[in-house]
Amino acid sequence: MRILLASLLMWLFTPLAWALSPYIYGDRVAAGTDLAATMASVEAKLTKAGFNVLGKHMPPGLPGYGVIVVSDNALLGTIKTLGGASIVGAGVRVGVKADGVVSYINPEYWYRAYFRKSYATAERTIKAMQAKLAKALGARGQFGGDVAKNDLMEYQYMFGMESFESDKNLLMEHLSFDDAVATIRDNLARGVDKTQKVYEVVMPEKKIAVFGVALNDPKEGEGWWVKTIGNDNIAALPYEIYVINTKANHLFARYRIALGWPAVGMGQFMRIVEAPYIIQDSLAHVAGSAGAAKQ
Repeated sequence: MRILLASLLMWLFTPLAWALSPYIYGDRVAAGTDLAATMASVEAKLTKAGFNVLGKHMPPGLPGYGVIVVSDNALLGTIKTLGGASIVGAGVRVGVKADGVVSYINPEYWYRAYFRKSYATAERTIKAMQAKLAKALGARGQFGGDVAKNDLMEYQYMFGMESFESDKNLLMEHLSFDDAVATIRDNLARGVDKTQKVYEVVMPEKKIAVFGVALNDPKEGEGWWVKTIGNDNIAALPYEIYVINTKANHLFARYRIALGWPAVGMGQFMRIVEAPYIIQDSLAHVAGSAGAAKQ
């Protein structure tokens, strides 16, 4: 009887061991005089651990929340080998609250989704980077929802919704890779649609690039929809435009937001139902699409 009960409990709880959450809590840091000071102390830890700081973002409309984006040399080397859409994962995102709470992306979660069938090739690098993050920032448990490991490769929030390879990802096609990159850089510098560059990683020899884009519009930017579905998942930001050869793309928001907030119920998502197409329009203008781009 005891053996039967133990087997039943193991059967019931084994799926939990095979689930991943999108974020990991780090060790809390002392709150600085303001958010920028608190972020500086986290940045120092990351730099000391060997990460390269790519950019920082303090989203308007989300006071007290910031993001530091770093790169890892081994990860960039793996992305260069894999090529293609793997470039979207070049930025490693760390969330910081003014009160000293630190969080960061769970590498295994995000790269199972982004690298998909190539995850096994990159697994050793990703696990090493995860250990490096844990040593630098601490690792006090996962949060943000649970998704089965095997579901991340073809993740959809619900059946019929967009996945990683959605046709809706395409924003603009250019004559050349260089033209696409130059257009995005120029439009971000000009603040088209109240956007701003947070970071960029360009691998011209592979004709791939990614840009972290702050969506700063006070009415239509990321502030309003993040507040609606949960500020604590701040390490989901910023949004990305990625370039493969001549095509500028993004991850359509019914995939990208759902991946970052998998625990949010349909009722909350319905409150931001306009967000996917607002994001798509803004990023399309940054990518060079003709239209009523705001500056």
